[in-house]
Amino acid sequence: MKFYMTPGSCSTGIHILLEELELVFEVYLVNLMAGDHLKPENLAVNPKASIPTLVRDDGSTITEFQAIAWWLARTYPKARLLPQDIESEVRVIETLDYVVGTIHGSGYTRIFTTENYSSNKDEHATIQARGREIVSKGFAVMNEVLAGKAYVVGNFSIADAALFYVEFWADKIKLDLPPNCLAHYQRMLQRPAVRRVLMEEGYRV
Repeated sequence: MKFYMTPGSCSTGIHILLEELELVFEVYLVNLMAGDHLKPENLAVNPKASIPTLVRDDGSTITEFQAIAWWLARTYPKARLLPQDIESEVRVIETLDYVVGTIHGSGYTRIFTTENYSSNKDEHATIQARGREIVSKGFAVMNEVLAGKAYVVGNFSIADAALFYVEFWADKIKLDLPPNCLAHYQRMLQRPAVRRVLMEEGYRV
């Protein structure tokens, strides 16, 4: 398989799942800052110009974090990256959508890609502040989800890989995590696959 990723981005969560499954894959680095995602050769693989992208052995492509994560979990069921009961699986999908769509999609985008919301630099501080509010509220919600549990649904799942990457970003921008999210983040940092991924992506563990 071929995995298109950017170190330290949302693709880190998928990278973790690939490592947890001990799969063999080729890595293609996409430098977002340099505009690699907009180059013709990348658009030929993923017309959405987004990451992550996974090209499977048969040449077909999957985009979007949730879709790739779900496919990996269903394709390799012995790893139990999805719970067996439908209620827990629903909670995993619920968390995936909230983390990727709201905490990342509505919150962090305002912080990291402020210019996409306004070309007026005078408005950027307000936009970023709103982003931090959305992210903080998101972590407050996830803090309740994690109450009394080591992971989102008790055992490690694809939802935890998603939650980890937004927790990782919080760490990098010095945004305080509520206690249960902080404990989850620290627990994730101790997983061998996570440690390998961070080192491979150029981060000190």
